Amino acid sequence: MTVGRWALRAASLGAALLVWQGLTSLDVNLWLRFEQFPTVDEVASTFWQRAREDAYWHDLGFSLRRIVSGFALAAVLGIAVGTAIARSRIAEDLIGPLLEVLRPIPAIALVPVAILLFPSNEQGIVFITFAAAFFPVLVSTRHAVRALTPVWEEAVLTMGGGRGRVLFSVVLPGALPGIFGGLSVGIGVSWICVISAEMISGEYGVGYRTWQDYTVVDYPGVFVGMVTIGALGWLTSTAVERAGRRLTRWLPSRDASGPVPSSAAARPRTGRGPRRPSRTPDHAAPAGAAVTGPAGPAGPTGPGSAPETSPERTREVTR
Repeated sequence: MTVGRWALRAASLGAALLVWQGLTSLDVNLWLRFEQFPTVDEVASTFWQRAREDAYWHDLGFSLRRIVSGFALAAVLGIAVGTAIARSRIAEDLIGPLLEVLRPIPAIALVPVAILLFPSNEQGIVFITFAAAFFPVLVSTRHAVRALTPVWEEAVLTMGGGRGRVLFSVVLPGALPGIFGGLSVGIGVSWICVISAEMISGEYGVGYRTWQDYTVVDYPGVFVGMVTIGALGWLTSTAVERAGRRLTRWLPSRDASGPVPSSAAARPRTGRGPRRPSRTPDHAAPAGAAVTGPAGPAGPTGPGSAPETSPERTREVTR
């Protein structure tokens, strides 16, 4: 990212803080009431005071541990179950209806279920975090696997590959962009639900501390909790997106590819002479699907291979 883009983003955050400071310091009371809002100075002062206390970092550690545990469990099971449903008709018939019934239920509504099921509040909060992230990951994985072109799988099977090779060389690498889209959504929903669960039944954590500040009418403390939650959510979402970009480096990058070619440059050739076979694939393919040959991921039957299947070329190969 260039320095100019960093400066633009910093300016956006600075402008929002200036608007907040202006509205609260002037006690603006139009249709929206800002007279009881704490100012930026008060929130910053309270944040600095909390940051020097061990209790603040103790709560931060509890919330992060719950998020990491629940999200990791949801990522593993969501990818596994989503792939199974997309690839197996039996799995779709057995598991699909149950998951479709459970999916519309908000994760925070499962708090009474967690209290009844688990012997400790800690396990119940991790369960709520898991339930919040599981369904976005599952749905994204299912759609990403179903959207894969079957030519890639047929190419691996033609070359003698088994089901395991198809799964780890074609299905999972090809579905990674969709999977990471679900993971990015899931980590955000997990933060929403873990904070809510901590407010309802937690003993420690950022959500529990924010609710305690609200009960004693400590509004600067409430805003410190909100700012902390926002910063943690931003950091974890950025980490997931960076991991996704690193694992899908085979995708065409906008920064690396330069300007988008014009429509005239992308127009197919209409000359009479035979077209030269391209030395580079027309489209990017997953790392494990490199068996498609010079015609790109569409393989020998793709649109880019039409000149190679002409009768003249067939006679040359026969000789």
